[in-house]
Amino acid sequence: MAEIASSAPPPSSLRRLVPRIFSRAARRDDVDKLLRTVRTHHPKGDLAIIERAYAVADKAHDGQKRQSGEPYITHPLAVAQILAELGLGPKAIAAALLHDTVEDTGYPLDELAADFGDEVAMLVDGVTKLDKVKYGDSAQAETVRKMIVAMSKDIRVLLIKLADRLHNARTWGFVPPHKAAKKATETLEIYAPLAHRLGIQAIKSELEDLSFAVMHPKLYAEIDSLVKQRTPQREQYVQNVIDAVDADLRELRVRGRVMGRPKQLYSVYQKMVVRGREFDDIYDLIGIRILVGTVRDCYAVLGAIHARWTPLPGRFKDYIATPKFNLYQSLHTTVIGPGGRTVEIQIRTHEMHQQAEFGVAAHWKYKERMAGGKADAKAVDADMAWIAHISDWQAETADPGEFLDSLRFEIGAKEVYVFTPKGRVVGLPTGATPVDFAYAVHTEIGHRTMGAKVNGRLVPLESTLQSGDVVEVFTSKNPDAGPSQDWLGFVKSTRARNKIRGWFTKERREEAIEQGKDSIARAMRRQNLPLQRLMSQDSFTEVARLFHYEDVSALYAAVGEGHVSTQSVIEKVTALVNVEETNTGPIDIPVGRSRAPRGGDSGVLVRGAPDILVKLAKCCTPVPGDEIVGFVTRGSGVSVHRGDCTNVKALKEEPDRLIDVEWAPTTKSVFLVQIQVEALDRSGLLSDVTRVLSEHHVNILSATVSTTNDRLALSKFVFEMGDTVHLDRVLNAVRRIDAVYDVYRVTSS
Repeated sequence: MAEIASSAPPPSSLRRLVPRIFSRAARRDDVDKLLRTVRTHHPKGDLAIIERAYAVADKAHDGQKRQSGEPYITHPLAVAQILAELGLGPKAIAAALLHDTVEDTGYPLDELAADFGDEVAMLVDGVTKLDKVKYGDSAQAETVRKMIVAMSKDIRVLLIKLADRLHNARTWGFVPPHKAAKKATETLEIYAPLAHRLGIQAIKSELEDLSFAVMHPKLYAEIDSLVKQRTPQREQYVQNVIDAVDADLRELRVRGRVMGRPKQLYSVYQKMVVRGREFDDIYDLIGIRILVGTVRDCYAVLGAIHARWTPLPGRFKDYIATPKFNLYQSLHTTVIGPGGRTVEIQIRTHEMHQQAEFGVAAHWKYKERMAGGKADAKAVDADMAWIAHISDWQAETADPGEFLDSLRFEIGAKEVYVFTPKGRVVGLPTGATPVDFAYAVHTEIGHRTMGAKVNGRLVPLESTLQSGDVVEVFTSKNPDAGPSQDWLGFVKSTRARNKIRGWFTKERREEAIEQGKDSIARAMRRQNLPLQRLMSQDSFTEVARLFHYEDVSALYAAVGEGHVSTQSVIEKVTALVNVEETNTGPIDIPVGRSRAPRGGDSGVLVRGAPDILVKLAKCCTPVPGDEIVGFVTRGSGVSVHRGDCTNVKALKEEPDRLIDVEWAPTTKSVFLVQIQVEALDRSGLLSDVTRVLSEHHVNILSATVSTTNDRLALSKFVFEMGDTVHLDRVLNAVRRIDAVYDVYRVTSS
């Protein structure tokens, strides 16, 4: 989305170096121009929806300005124009005109759906950013995730986003330099590779060049100067090559078009700086493209060129027989041309060229025409299966940072193409292994893989696959077979990594449940408790609820993983069972079965009376180190309060009931601690705090959370601790959580 004007443009020196990023919307980007372009590609399309969408967008954005000073409506118009030139239909154009209304104006999504239909509303919603206040630092990652999910349902969501980013990139000169650099980095890492994956070379190349210009303006200007210095000689040389190829076409009686390839500055930079090549050594400074009518003509022209000039070994690639992942098709060859200079030549049909320049957008243009305005989404999805693949693994990646890292790898990684024994092509990241292949075929095949053959020979599972390999995996017939944790050390695909981790998470949980159940049973036997009666009671469900777990299995797992102590569970279960028995029969508390003195358990001793029952007051939750006061209660022993507890003032009105007490904690002592966490509200805050507390082995008994109108989150936690010495470590760990600005112990109610 575009940002509304707020700051002045950078210095004029940048304008001189990179004039393209200071471009303004031209007068041609008006509604009439837009309608003419759409009518060219869709003569029978519904243009009325475009006119209505423009009227609504113009009214909604009235008074808003872009950072270039232009009326804001010029941005959605420019985005719509880019999509119209790609050949998209009226509904996608209407969505492009409205794409910022929900985010930047008071026009709600449900009203948009009522005015323009669910299809347009879905496209607009897919490119609408999530609220930064609500999502905090993860807003960008979650917005990209939302777009990925939406584009798996309709690829036009991504086309609108790419057009939106392209027009914004053309005006980065009016954005503060640090913001422009951040956007350029994001574009190079995510949006340009996505355009490449969709096969839209026209958008991908311009996004890369504009991002390069913003991030490295002086390098951009230097390479631009180097290219321009050689342009006259280059153009003359290219013309000589074109004349020679034209002569070959006439001799073959093939109708075709021969042209020089435009030069992309970012591509030159990548080869010079990243790959360490000299400027004069870069092959495709001299590039020729030949467009012919049929596939047969492509191979005929290739033969004629190889007969005229010597091809360089290893530089021929046949992407017609084996297309790239983005459906790109072409013949590539590099030859020693006139004067001994290397020339890279691409040969393709006109249809292949349309696919190479406009990618999946060309599919939509064709399918919307064939379907009478309704795109065949299933056919597009079949062609672009990788989109569904990305949507699958994003659902398995909960952490926003990990999701963005995985996405960058997934869309930027080069691929190798291998075959199943039946000839099906499977695309995998470079360096992939037979285990990656197995998980790409099916999750269960991956889990049960036990060996592999590559090109008919047995190989280790960590072997690296090469393009063209025929891969066969062997699976275990044991239904309980699973992956090895060692596989995480060599698998390359995000899918395989997530599936293996998911399997072990599930397995560990099942083991923890069994360990927790066994631990509780053993402790009950040691204490001579009625095991069968207690374990069969529904009271365990109630205890799970008290500990804030969804079911008994989750409680057992928490005990098995050490998050909850066995003793605390047993105490609550026995207390609940006793309550149930009390409620269903006459009250009968035999003296012989009264609760034993808890002097040692409470960690407090009464001076002169070590056997008296002592309990810590819940109003102030004293812990070792606090100044304490004892108060003799009627029938419940001695209640121990902090010296500064608000209730002590009232207790002092009966001085004869006050008694001296002192700390004497033992290894069995358990203390209640109450803390308050103050933070800026954000998604996932509560789960982060509880995770940190659990990692420090404290048993959370209760939690209360409230959020103020100014989005401050106040959370109170009551938990058990055996050793209060490391309370400061717990508080410091919570304080380091993102968005937490204060945490302290609460000492009174």
